[in-house]
Amino acid sequence: MDAVDELVLRSTRVVTPDGERPAAVAVRAGTITAVRAHDAPVPSGVRVVELGDDALLPGLVDSHVHINDPGRTEWEGFATATAAAAAGGITTVIDMPLNSVPPTTTTAHLEVKRGTARGRVHTDVGFWGGAVPGNLADLRPLHDAGVFGFKCFLLPSGVDEFPQLAPAEVEAALAELTGFGGLLIVHAEDPGTIEGAPQQPGRRYADFLASRPPAAEDRAIEGLIALAKRLDARVHILHLSSASALPLIAAAKKDGVRLTVETCPHFLTLTAEEVPDGATEFKCCPPIREAANQDALWQALADGTIDCVVSDHSPSTIDLKAKDTGDFAAAWGGISSLQLGLPAVWTEARRRGHTLADVARWMSAGPAALAGLGTKGAIAEGRDADFAVLDPDAVFTVDPARLRHRNPITAYAGRTLHGVVRGTWLRGRRVAADGAVTEPGTGRLLTARHWTRPALDPPPGTGKCPRTYEG
Repeated sequence: MDAVDELVLRSTRVVTPDGERPAAVAVRAGTITAVRAHDAPVPSGVRVVELGDDALLPGLVDSHVHINDPGRTEWEGFATATAAAAAGGITTVIDMPLNSVPPTTTTAHLEVKRGTARGRVHTDVGFWGGAVPGNLADLRPLHDAGVFGFKCFLLPSGVDEFPQLAPAEVEAALAELTGFGGLLIVHAEDPGTIEGAPQQPGRRYADFLASRPPAAEDRAIEGLIALAKRLDARVHILHLSSASALPLIAAAKKDGVRLTVETCPHFLTLTAEEVPDGATEFKCCPPIREAANQDALWQALADGTIDCVVSDHSPSTIDLKAKDTGDFAAAWGGISSLQLGLPAVWTEARRRGHTLADVARWMSAGPAALAGLGTKGAIAEGRDADFAVLDPDAVFTVDPARLRHRNPITAYAGRTLHGVVRGTWLRGRRVAADGAVTEPGTGRLLTARHWTRPALDPPPGTGKCPRTYEG
């Protein structure tokens, strides 16, 4: 080992792209310089961190986080959200363009967001832009300013300042994005299907579930696939809940459509059968569905039909969750889970026979590829020295009061989970240990830079931005 190496992290369970093995990971100036044998000699003066049998994973990348800052900071904020992320083993988050005021729909609004975040983030943070009615001319400038892609809704978003796109507007946005290699990420539920479903307010979870049927997702995804195929456009399906859409997705990918898909920890670990009536902390849109549906989502992860797992951390104040009435129709839809995604997914993954390497592929490599973050997502030479240290066998019970996000409410309250995050490292610096932030404000704001020459286009279906990098 070269004497210029500044740090070595050594574990019997290092999770690399080739699988899990004992290794010593050398770091210099925030970058992984080598992954060597566990017993490789270390020069005098180089600091060694002995992790024993705790697993060393690549830092998680969460590409679906609603931070809501500025404007609705009482719901969440950059400081609290990134503290929760760091405590949960996440080293990079990408902020959604809505629920903040202003939304990220113009370059001026993007600068407001960056100014609000600067110096207050404990993880690296990037930004999605938004595609809304009337901002077609803003998409290219936002792309050039470094957003990672553009989110749209096909039905009302829940906030007035971020309206949905009509079908013709979706097509126009996709055509515009295709001209410069942009990515459209879509909340895919068909409004007509939902309008035709029974809308019965009240405390019964079964009534809420019936109001957001799988057919709403299926129909929306079918239409997006057709558009993406016709325009040769890049489309990403957000928070897939409906397993009945999986055959459509698999066929589209096989046909070369440039389609990627995510799902979320709550769809993989919670089931409709266990949601108590009135327990509005479980409300999200699309909804948590039945156990058989969940089984199919896990199979789709295993076979690659689903590309990644991200939180869709969509918090709010407790009063907006309608806890006083338990009315699912009135409650804000969103699961607060940023800090708990890794142990929640690992708990169910290990029960189903999956490995930590699988979890790292779904929660780190997959989201990094989606956003084109070429220095993130793996423990490998040349990548950022971003790590999550996990005791995979430790067990804990979720106490909302101990979570770092702003409002102490979560659907995981009282659940026993496997996997305790012992530490989180960002570019070779430990930023969290045992749930506490140790290096506050050390995260960076990430800017996507896009090369769009056709020769550099990614293979269909990879979801990668051509030559995207950090700034």
